[in-house]
Amino acid sequence: MNIDYHVAVDGNYYSVPYQLVREEVDVRFTASTVKVLHKGERVASHRRSYRCGQYVTATEHMPRAHQKHLEWSPSRLVNWAQTIGPQTAGLVQAILAARPHPEHGYRSCLGIIHLSRLYSADRLEAAAARAFACRAFSYRSLKSILEAGLDKVPVAQEEAPAPVPEHANLRGAAYFTGEKAGCLPC
Repeated sequence: MNIDYHVAVDGNYYSVPYQLVREEVDVRFTASTVKVLHKGERVASHRRSYRCGQYVTATEHMPRAHQKHLEWSPSRLVNWAQTIGPQTAGLVQAILAARPHPEHGYRSCLGIIHLSRLYSADRLEAAAARAFACRAFSYRSLKSILEAGLDKVPVAQEEAPAPVPEHANLRGAAYFTGEKAGCLPC
């Protein structure tokens, strides 16, 4: 279990009582339920989510420190990312702001900060700038940019889309909305 008191199950994250952080737990799940056991005792039960990347969090599983934003606060993570650079800090801030509870973004943010052990601050900053340009606010996207070396390629300025050439087989929006002569709306 990670420091964010969630366990990963089939692409989603389910809360467990925060007292069990770094403890080994067993997970059992059915088509409708996810159960978490610690030493044979059920400590959490959640309705299973089928939307990938979702956090299912029971309020009673949250530590008071998270509820009050004390030790692992969003500002602490942003400040930590700021030591890498402003682009990285901005990306961390965007990830935290996009979640219903900032704590749900801690895993991604800590992963981004951890990337500073593998990549230089300059590369992380360039990758974060590219992630912003693509609106790809996630650890996975940033890591993919770095692994592919896209951080070394300048971000292209937005170009106007090329005009669509005239052709007899092309149909415009009117074709699909029924605005052509003789077409009746459904």
